Amino acid sequence: MSFGITELVIILVIVLLLFGTTKLKSLGSDLGSAIKGFRTAIGDDDKPESSSKDETPASVQEKKTTTENS
Repeated sequence: MSFGITELVIILVIVLLLFGTTKLKSLGSDLGSAIKGFRTAIGDDDKPESSSKDETPASVQEKKTTTENS
């Protein structure tokens, strides 16, 4: 059982009549911001690891290299 174009258009018209355009616009905006937040949260998992190496002070990096060489 699959939906054709005409069934999808009928469902879209019914949803539009029930909720109205302003409600659907705010719903789409909220959904878009939620997806954007989700993507940045996933992307932030990789960034602290790489940025933490760049943000370490030079004295700490020197200590790491001297202990690694020993």
